Amino acid sequence: MSVTILHNPRCSKSRQTLALLQEQGVEPEVREYLKQPLSTSELEQLLSKLGVEAKLLVRNKEEEFKATGLDIKTASAQELIAAIAETPKLMERPVVITEKGARIGRPPEQVLEVL
Repeated sequence: MSVTILHNPRCSKSRQTLALLQEQGVEPEVREYLKQPLSTSELEQLLSKLGVEAKLLVRNKEEEFKATGLDIKTASAQELIAAIAETPKLMERPVVITEKGARIGRPPEQVLEVL
């Protein structure tokens, strides 16, 4: 099975999730999304796999989000996707993607659902 983790090595939850995958015998493809940002179409596909609204993928407490002038309650999915594509730091992390779906690793054990 192909497993990809959208990873930020500076994030403790991201490191914990990667370690959890490795403990399960999974060696995922690691995509450091801050260095290799997702396009808007990749973000749309990701949201479809996650099965969640765009606002759940946004780190809306970041200063960068406040600088967008968007309101998490009223912004459209397209506005939020565009904000993440423009400022990848706004994406909630980590995210694990498999053929079975995708999960945000908060808590890290949540990603086991798609293995």
